[in-house]
Amino acid sequence: MNPSITQKERIISLDIIRGIALLGILFINVGAFKIVIEGGPMPNYSGINGVIDILIDIFIEKKFFSIFSFLFGIGFYIFASRAESRGDKPRLRFFRRLMALLLLGIIHIFIFWGSILAIYAIIGLFLIPFYHAKISIIGKWLGVIISLHIISNLIMLYVSDIGILTNIIAFLANDVIAIFIMFLSGFLAAKAEWIMHISKWSKQIKWIQAGTLPLFIGFSIWIWFSYQAKSQSLDTIISLGVLPTTLFYLSTLFLILENKLIAKFLQPIARVGQMAFTNYVAQSIIGLVIISVLGLEAVSPNDIIIISVLIYALQIIFSVIWFKYFKMGPLEKVWRFMTYGRMSNLKSS
Repeated sequence: MNPSITQKERIISLDIIRGIALLGILFINVGAFKIVIEGGPMPNYSGINGVIDILIDIFIEKKFFSIFSFLFGIGFYIFASRAESRGDKPRLRFFRRLMALLLLGIIHIFIFWGSILAIYAIIGLFLIPFYHAKISIIGKWLGVIISLHIISNLIMLYVSDIGILTNIIAFLANDVIAIFIMFLSGFLAAKAEWIMHISKWSKQIKWIQAGTLPLFIGFSIWIWFSYQAKSQSLDTIISLGVLPTTLFYLSTLFLILENKLIAKFLQPIARVGQMAFTNYVAQSIIGLVIISVLGLEAVSPNDIIIISVLIYALQIIFSVIWFKYFKMGPLEKVWRFMTYGRMSNLKSS
C-alpha cells in the first residue's frame, strides 16, 4: 500500500496555483509577524506605503487565502477517494489527518499567532459529511451557504441595527464561512471531475472568467475609494468582493496553465506548492528572523514587499533543490506519518 501521490499522478496546475497562493498569503502575513502594540511604533502608511497597502487590499487581502482554501477542498476529495480506492475508510482517515493538522497547527500558533492551520483543521471537519453526498446536493448546499454569506455581508454593510440577529448575521458574514465555502467549492470541483478535465470545461470556465471580470473591476474601484475615504465598512466591502475575485483568479489561472510551455516555465513555483505545508510554516520562521535581524520595530507595506519577495525567492531555490533528492517536504512527511502511523522512504527514487 502506497498512500503517497507519485509525480505522474500530480496535477501540476494545482501545485503551481498553490505556490502562487503561498506568495499572496505571505504578503498578508509578513505584516502580522510583528505585533503592533498600542502606544508603540506604528507602520508607515504615507506616500508609496499607502499605495502598496491599498493595492494589497484590492488584489490580495483574503483572496489568496480563499484560493488556498479551494485547493484544500480539492485535496480532501483526492485524499479521501484514493484512501477509499485502497479499501481504507476515507472519512475516518481524513478525520485522523485533520486531527494531526490541528495538533501541528496549535504548535505553530506558538511561533506565529496568526496561523491558519488549526482553524483549517476545525472547519475541515464539516467537509466529512459531504463525502458521499451527490453532486447536486452539494451544489444546493453551496448555493444556500453562499447566499446567506452574501446577504449577511450586505446587511452588515447597510443595516445599522439588526437587534437580536446581530450575532447570527455576524457569524454568517464571517471569514470562517468564506473559508468553508471555498472548501466545499474545491471539493465539488474535484468530485465532479472538473479539475481533472479543464480543457473539456474550458468554454464554461471562460464564461466564469468573463462574468466575474466586471465584478472584480467594480469591487476594485469600490475598495479604492473606500480606502481613500477611510470607510469603516472597508473590511466588509473586501469580504463581498472575495468570491468573484477568487473565481476570476482561479478561472484565469486554470486557463493559462493549460498552456504546457507556461506550466513548464512555472515548474519552480509548482515545487513551492508541492510542499506548501512546510513552506507555509517556514515563512513565519524566516520572516520573524529577518524582522529581528533588521531590527524593525514596525513593518510598513514597503517592508512587506521586500521581505516577502526575499522569503519567496529563498523558498523557490530551497524547494527545487529539495525535490532533487526527496519526494515530499519534511512537514508533509510528519503529517503523513501522523495520518497513517508509519514511515515511508522520503528520498526520491
